[in-house]
Amino acid sequence: MPSRLLLLAAVILAFGALSFMALMETGYFGIFAQHFENYAGMQVLTDLVIVCVLAIVWMVNDAKTSGVTPWPFVVLTLAAGAFGILFYLVAREIKAARPAA
Repeated sequence: MPSRLLLLAAVILAFGALSFMALMETGYFGIFAQHFENYAGMQVLTDLVIVCVLAIVWMVNDAKTSGVTPWPFVVLTLAAGAFGILFYLVAREIKAARPAA
């Protein structure tokens, strides 16, 4: 397995474990609710939304050259944040590793 895929897998597993613990502790909506308790939390949430929107724009544009269908990853990004972007990068790496037909 190429080193980029190993690194992406490690990030997904570590972030997945952290996300699982957060979901078990507060639930899906509880993760967001804490960001509305003060301006610092709202700033972090706003920052993450901006980054995810920029990543979605990049994924859609990058898909034209990489040959990966971006829409499942766009939906996943809207629902689960960085997971959509990380899995898009995995799909992109796998597509690039395949020999051209």
